[in-house]
Amino acid sequence: MLTRAARFDDVVLDAMSRLETLWGKPLPTIQLAVEEVPPSDPAPWEHRQVPLGRMFPATATAPYQVVVYRRPITTRCRDEADVVALVTSVLTEQVAGVLGITPEQLDPGYDDVG
Repeated sequence: MLTRAARFDDVVLDAMSRLETLWGKPLPTIQLAVEEVPPSDPAPWEHRQVPLGRMFPATATAPYQVVVYRRPITTRCRDEADVVALVTSVLTEQVAGVLGITPEQLDPGYDDVG
């Protein structure tokens, strides 16, 4: 029996795998992480809403990083299907940011449910 956190991690991994398939070629190296909540010091553009995910640019010593925040996502969802849809939306936005394209270019079925 998986915990809720473990099930959420699986949803994130499945969504990332789907995006890799949709892209059709290797993605840049992306370090994927799940955290419970975002840090208490929001970015300047996040002052009015709780972020659901973040992308951190690659540096000379670290790859791109995409973080998905579990609790803000799960509290907005009624059921598992909503979680899957919102995680997919958040990851699509973040990975599109890595690629420098719109979410719709990465996933023609993109639907901003957040």
